[in-house]
Amino acid sequence: MAYATVEDVEKGFRELDADEEEKCEALLDEADVLIDAVASSASLDAKKVVECRIVRRALGDGSGSSVPMGSTQGSVSALGYSQSWTLSGGATGELYIGKTERQILGLSNRIGVTDPYGVSQ
Repeated sequence: MAYATVEDVEKGFRELDADEEEKCEALLDEADVLIDAVASSASLDAKKVVECRIVRRALGDGSGSSVPMGSTQGSVSALGYSQSWTLSGGATGELYIGKTERQILGLSNRIGVTDPYGVSQ
């Protein structure tokens, strides 16, 4: 089930070109599966917001900047050329659900244990 559309992703973000729209459709399909795997009982509104956020992050801001969206730290050197970035959740272009998205889906602050053998006391 699609929670968001290409138009939803563009709203408040940026206009996508034809190639990006096609990529966006594929990312939305993948994001549906990802969201359902971790939060199938979340509200449709929450799923839509999260889906837009994670797809926008994967698409990037379109500026051609060398700083990846979602990076929390970075460093650049000169003449010997060096560049490194620390990302908050996943790799650039990868779909992942970050801390804020987990909170939106109602997944934060869950503490629990799973008994893989079904032998609970």
